[in-house]
Formats: sequence, structure tokens, C-alpha cells
Amino acid sequence: MASGRSTAKPSARERLLVAANELFYAEGVQSVGIDRVIEHAGVAKASLYNTFGGKEQLVRAYLDARHAGTADRITRAVAEHDTPREQILAVFDSQGRQFDRPDFRGCAFIRVGAEASPGGLVQEAADAFRGWMRALFTRLAAEAGAADPEALGCQLQLLYDGAGISALMDHDSTVAATSRAAATALVAAATGASAEA
Repeated sequence: MASGRSTAKPSARERLLVAANELFYAEGVQSVGIDRVIEHAGVAKASLYNTFGGKEQLVRAYLDARHAGTADRITRAVAEHDTPREQILAVFDSQGRQFDRPDFRGCAFIRVGAEASPGGLVQEAADAFRGWMRALFTRLAAEAGAADPEALGCQLQLLYDGAGISALMDHDSTVAATSRAAATALVAAATGASAEA
């Protein structure tokens, strides 16, 4: 009788992406060479080049996978709340939970974007994630009744980015409470609502 569990070995693509995620996020894209990713994934060098074409395409795929995972995490957190104000704060709560993870190394998109060549695939991936975040904040700001949703969306994204950098650089996960309080005040000021939680 066959069991319901799949015993199929992960594909070379899957193993390369897992290895890239672990190594690039922990150590940085520039400091990790292709040979280390290949060795960590346990695949032949040809597998990387046949699957991705080169390092830039692998980094793009790594960022695309992180984008999908982060978007899923944030979307689920937002969906747990009914009002746009609560949904905005849920984004900050979701981010704050990341700060407590032992493997937290900051925002992968900011880190990689700082190293990327302008106009390349890597910069495009970082820009796509940032655009997604800005659009989410702007949409929620509009739904919350902000007089200028785009301005509030930009302010919230700036706060989100700053909180992630502060948590990393200061080794202080309690910044999550501070960023949440600041987001609460920004939303209240932009919507004319009470800042009380």
C-alpha cells in the first residue's frame, strides 16, 4: 500500500533556492560565491547554470521567493483584522515577530539592494518588493480614511524600513513596540481619529 507522503527528492532548483536563501540571507550576496551555493545545495555546477543561467538570476529568484513568503506572511496578518487601522498595525506586528527570530538579519531587500547594480535584475526584484509594500500601505491608508493616502503610505513605509534597520543595527527587538506606537500616531494624525489602541 502506498503512503500519502511524497518521497521525491527536492529538485535541483528547489535545493539551490534553499541554499541561496540560507547563505545569502545569513552572509550577504556579495560574500557568498556560486561555488558555496552549489556545494551547500549538493548539486552539480551545471545544474545552477542550466536552471538559472548565473548568479544574478539566482539572486533574483532568491528575492522573488522571499517576496512571495513575506507577502504571504503580511497578507495573512492583515486578513486577521477587520478595520484598515488594525490591518496597518498588523503589518508592524508581523514585522516585530521577525525581530525576535534568532536568524533575523534585517530586510533582505534593503541588504541586497544596497549591493545591486543599478537597473539589473536584482535591483528590479528589490524595487518590486518595495513597490508592493508601498502599495499595501497606501491602499490601507485610503481605506482608513487618510486625507492623503500616498503621503501616509510613504510615511508608514519609511517607519517600516527604519524599524527593520534599527532592530538589526541596535540588536533590539523592542523597537517593534516603538514602531507600532509611531504607526498608531501617524494613522491617527492622517485620519483625524484617536490614537488610542
